[in-house]
Amino acid sequence: MEETLVLVKPDGVQKNLIGEVISRIERVGLKIVGLKLLQASEKLADQHYQLSEEWYTSVAEKTREAFAKQGITLDETDLEIGQRVQGWLKSYLLEGPVVAMVVRGNEAIDSIRKLIGFKEPKNATPGTIRGDFSTDSYALADKEKRAIRNLVHASGSTDEAQREIKLWFKKA
Repeated sequence: MEETLVLVKPDGVQKNLIGEVISRIERVGLKIVGLKLLQASEKLADQHYQLSEEWYTSVAEKTREAFAKQGITLDETDLEIGQRVQGWLKSYLLEGPVVAMVVRGNEAIDSIRKLIGFKEPKNATPGTIRGDFSTDSYALADKEKRAIRNLVHASGSTDEAQREIKLWFKKA
């Protein structure tokens, strides 16, 4: 059985979606084997968002494309853009309480990612958590100089899940 980390981010907690997220996870046959409500520390947020050069390059490319559509040219380096976005992500995670869950089941990582929907809520399919409860967009987030409010986080790979679970849940 595979395990993954799921976070109900501060906006999901503020919108009282904790029970909805848990219910949807359980309805598809996955098991919640770890659960806690906490306020993330600055250190935990830094460790959670350990980002690679590949990530910075990808984010910078997407950011430049989005701004170009608005007729704006960015003179920042990939690293500068990536660090700015990383700062927004960390600030977002620190805005309020977070619910952290370890979810276990057959192909849990893929199952959860399908359940939560596309990262950009405005493009998420109805029936997914993001598609049903948010319409935020990268364009609005960029305009407001903040991270996209997409309610939940889910690990994207086995390696990422293992690293994140160790960060958020300490062995007793």
